[in-house]
Amino acid sequence: MIEKILVGIVIIVMAVAIVVVFFYRRHTKHILQNLDRMLDRAINGTFTQDTLDETMYSAVENKVGRYLADSELSARNVKAEKEKIKTLIADISHQTKTPIANLLLYSELLQEKNLSGEEKEYADKLHEQAEKLSFLISSLVKMSRLETGIVNVIPEQKNVAPMVEFVYRQLLPTTKERGLEFLLMSGEVVAYFDEKWTTEALHNIVDNAIKYTEKGSVTLRIKEYEMFVCIEVSDTGIGICEDEQAKIFGRFYRSNDVREKEGVGIGLYLARQIISSEGGFIKVSSKPGEGSVFGVYLAKK
Repeated sequence: MIEKILVGIVIIVMAVAIVVVFFYRRHTKHILQNLDRMLDRAINGTFTQDTLDETMYSAVENKVGRYLADSELSARNVKAEKEKIKTLIADISHQTKTPIANLLLYSELLQEKNLSGEEKEYADKLHEQAEKLSFLISSLVKMSRLETGIVNVIPEQKNVAPMVEFVYRQLLPTTKERGLEFLLMSGEVVAYFDEKWTTEALHNIVDNAIKYTEKGSVTLRIKEYEMFVCIEVSDTGIGICEDEQAKIFGRFYRSNDVREKEGVGIGLYLARQIISSEGGFIKVSSKPGEGSVFGVYLAKK
């Protein structure tokens, strides 16, 4: 008789355990399904606090719900701030375009006049400063657009050679004016890059090489590696000391050795931002007095 009672108790306990496990798993599944739906709505950008089911009593669900609601609000605030910045940049670009264009035009008209030596000097300086201002505003707008994600760099699989040759042709007259030898070693190699923005980045690097090379040569060379295509820019210029090689890519950084040279310290910063956003990178090696080598590495896949 006792054995039958014990067997009955065991059966009842097992039945209760099975029921408990069943309801526990069902409850757990319900919580996970709710969390999954909440995360899906957050990913899709449709999550709001009022979409939570009032029957939810799980502390985890409620905490996740509050976190996602805060994240959604934060994302909306960031988006709103980006829109404000976008509008501000557009306003700056629009409002400064006409005055700067007028400054350049009037300074050019003054230069064409039959001016005395001192007057001509003032007209030339006015034109030079107007060009600097135009370059600065243009660079600041580009930099802001890249940093705020207003402009998307979209890499595509293309031949590198036409872009490199275009930059070479653009800057060839400048090297001739400075009495420098400008060499191009091209090659048919394919990589992933945004042609417009990568041209901008490469132009900035080559322009710097020319600017800081008093005599000798500047060389553009395409090299192919297993994972990357390297556009190498080498010069025989003043070089860069080791402790400054990491700093030159900083925004507005200007070495004490080149304070007297034209520039505002944006070109290399922009170049690194552009190449990094494409999945590439820039390397530099240099010795003071012996020149510099900049390697622009573009991903092949």
